[in-house]
Order: sequence, then structure tokens, then C-alpha cells
Amino acid sequence: MKLQKIEINDTKKVFEALGCDKGGISILSKKSSLQTILIKNLHVGAANILKQDALSIGADLAVPTGVIVAKEKYVDAILIATNKHLEILSRKELAQPFGLKEFAKELKAFINLKKYPTKIMGVLNANEDSFFKDSRFSQKDAQERIIKLIEDGAAIVDIGAVSSRPGSTPVSWQEELQRAKPIIDTIYENNLYEKARFSLDSYEPKVLEYALDKGFSIVNDITGLANNEVCKVAAKYNAEVVIMHMQKDPTVMQENPVYEDLIQEVDDFFQERIVKAKDFGIKNNIILDVGIGFGKTLTHNLQLLKNLEHFKHFNCELLIGASRKSMIDKIIPTPTQERLPGTLAIHLESINYGASIIRCHDVKEHFQALKVQEAINTQEIL
Repeated sequence: MKLQKIEINDTKKVFEALGCDKGGISILSKKSSLQTILIKNLHVGAANILKQDALSIGADLAVPTGVIVAKEKYVDAILIATNKHLEILSRKELAQPFGLKEFAKELKAFINLKKYPTKIMGVLNANEDSFFKDSRFSQKDAQERIIKLIEDGAAIVDIGAVSSRPGSTPVSWQEELQRAKPIIDTIYENNLYEKARFSLDSYEPKVLEYALDKGFSIVNDITGLANNEVCKVAAKYNAEVVIMHMQKDPTVMQENPVYEDLIQEVDDFFQERIVKAKDFGIKNNIILDVGIGFGKTLTHNLQLLKNLEHFKHFNCELLIGASRKSMIDKIIPTPTQERLPGTLAIHLESINYGASIIRCHDVKEHFQALKVQEAINTQEIL
């Protein structure tokens, strides 16, 4: 007899290979996925009840010293449980006091999360002030570049005509449309939207409407649907929307950004904007982007990346765009042109934490890296 530690990415596939009974595979899968969930401001009475209920089914709740004697009225705790345990607790706590009924309802969001295939969103800019000059293209060579992005592995091509780098200033919607229109027209006239999906990086309703009327299908809004008119346009064309979190605006967003509770504040923002999107009739997929570099310090960026899996409870696709961004330079001083290795490291880790859409400048290199990562993660272990 030999023992071997294994890492399981797809539990159902592993149990099928083992030859387990079909009826038991689902049960075994739920028991194989361990989750640790931080619970903030939990009533001490609820903490004591939840602790006992968790232990009774084989799970556990980490609590501060003094909880049993109610030293503090409210405490933070960490629930350690499998998906099967979460299912049981989400039912069991519905009958309990001290706010546990609401806890039970929220807990359900962390069970049976959707899985999305990984996709690359290639970047093409129609402006002269993008921070990465190799992503800038004019109408003359845009078609060739778009075809190359698609051939290299981009499932989505994101067109931008206004820089959103820190300190950048906005332009009028007329100027933005003038920049973007030639490339949008090229895409439409050559039916390129049949080869890949197209996204417009914009928060101007009139510019977005022009693009959506010409074959585009994704609204990539760095303001997170702040403008009601953007919501109306997206709903009118049944477009997908990318809701990105940003503190303040590009002109001042990097001037000493401060958060009391970063993860919770971003979570609250997404919750509010998802409700808003649905209220306006946006029914297609909603994509969430935590906004790396948009009103965040290096510490904020790293914290968001490390906790990215938390935002999966919305059951929306998660987009990460850290391509060649200055956070890499803050870790190890590196000019923009030499930040591809750091970019790949961030994006590959993001996928491990739940991202499914990677927005990047270097599509070919990302496609290769993602295929290698996928081969490792799907490798049979039995």
C-alpha cells in the first residue's frame, strides 16, 4: 500500500475515473471542497449557536477567546466547512435567532458556484495617449491588428478611444466617437464581429450606442454603470456589461486612495450596481471587474487579487485587467515595455482565484500560458 497526496481541480472527474457509483459522485464532490468564510460582526449568541451546529456536522467555527462567556457582544469568526456542510447550515440556521436566519440566506450564495471557461480579451486602443504605446492603432492598420488578435486567441476584442490611466483627463463624447468611429466601421464593414465578440471601453451613451448598433455586444464601463443612460443603451441592445469598481475618477483616483474595509466596500458596490443593472432590464451576463489600479494602492491591488474568489458568490464572470500596470513596477522596478512576465504571473494567479476573463495586450503569450496552465489543472491524477 502506498499513500499519495493529490490536488483535485475537478472533483467529479476524479471520482468518475476512480469508478465511484454515479449517485455518490455528487455527494462526494460536495464533501471534497473545503471553504473558509470570514463572518464579520456576528452576534456572540449566534457565534455560540453556530459553533455548536458546525461541530455537530463535522465543520467548525473559529472564534475569539471569550465568546463562550459573551465577553464581547459582536465578534468576527471564520467558518470552516465543505459545500455539503454549507448546505446543511444554510437550512439549519433558518430557525435560529440572533441574525442567523439572514446569515443562512446569505450562505447559500457560496454554494454551487458557476464555472466559466477562461477567455482572453485583447486590447486595441484608438487614442494616442494610452499608457502602453504598442496597443495604439489607427484605422489603417486596425483591421490587420484585430485579425491578428483573434488568430492569437482573443475571444473578445476591447476597443478604447479614451485613456483611463491615472491622471488622464476626459474628452468630449464627440471627440471619443471621432476617434473610435473609423475602427468601429471597419469592424462592421468587414463582418469581424462574426469572428469574435467586441467590447467598447467607454461610459459615453452615444458612443456606446453607435458601437452596439455596429456589431458590438459588450459594454465595458469603468464607472460601473454610474450613468443611467448607459444602462438604458445596454438594455436596449441586450448587451453584456462589465461593471468595474473605481474609487473617484481617473484624474484623482491615485491620490492617496483609502478604504476602511476594501473587500466589503467593493462587494457592496457590486451588489448595488447589479441591482441597478437588473432594474434597467439588463438581463444578459453581468461581468465584474475589481478595477486593479483604479483608486487602489499596491496593497489594495494585492488584497483584491488574493481575495478574488470571494466575489464569485455573485455568480457573475470575473474579469481581471492588470496588463503591464504600474503595480508590477512597484513590486520590482520595471519599465512598461518589460512588464509581460509580471503580467502573466498576476493573470495566471487570478484564474486560480476565480477569474474567467483576462484583459491583456499580449494575447499570443497569454494564450500559450493559459493552455499550459489548463493542461496542468486538467491532468488526470489516477
